[in-house]
Amino acid sequence: MTRDAPPLPQEPLPRHVAIVMDGNGRWAQQRGQPRAMGHRAGVKVVRRILRAAHISGVEALTLFAFSQENWKRPELEVKLLLQLFVRTLGRELDAMHRNGVRIRFIGDRGSFPELLQGEMRRAEALTAANTGVKLSIAVGYGGQWDIVQAAQALAAAGEPITAEGIEARLQTAGLPEPDLMIRTGGEQRISNFLLWQLAYTELYFSDVLWPDFGEAEFRQALDWYAGRERRFGRVPESA
Repeated sequence: MTRDAPPLPQEPLPRHVAIVMDGNGRWAQQRGQPRAMGHRAGVKVVRRILRAAHISGVEALTLFAFSQENWKRPELEVKLLLQLFVRTLGRELDAMHRNGVRIRFIGDRGSFPELLQGEMRRAEALTAANTGVKLSIAVGYGGQWDIVQAAQALAAAGEPITAEGIEARLQTAGLPEPDLMIRTGGEQRISNFLLWQLAYTELYFSDVLWPDFGEAEFRQALDWYAGRERRFGRVPESA
């Protein structure tokens, strides 16, 4: 889908954008193709959105790539997804490094093949000193799991369980809280993504399936965000 990109939105811009990339399988099925073709098309969109985030001045981008619930999908689809992860990292890593992207993976990696775990470690080590967009890729991730592992870490250290302690041990520690969450594909739910972190996040739902979500749609989401009044529980200043 090709369309002219609208002008960049005015301030304020979100520092951190989180995205649930939904609709790959449906996109492929609508075209009479296997679901794996939708996942391949979705990878190309990541490149475009990462570029749009950089141009727009977004500091951090977190993408929900593979949830803990995704392990329940058909075995062949999961296998093809994991193979796609490995190939994509190998193909895209050098370019992202040259563009200053800092990569981190959040989630429980223990069930992933060692080859993929090794590629994740390599990507994180290579880009650790980069100062561009902070790209977090959620794989084997669940928001409930994230809160539990943070609380367990506190308990193991003999420290009291406090909000500050949990936040310091969440997988996203060190990043600003998400200002904007985008979910594509027409569904309007969080789906166990960044449950703690999204407490005061603006939620933007798009009917566009992820493989069709381009820079124009991303900028529309930023423009929508710019028009929001974020009060964090306070009353409007004009009240």
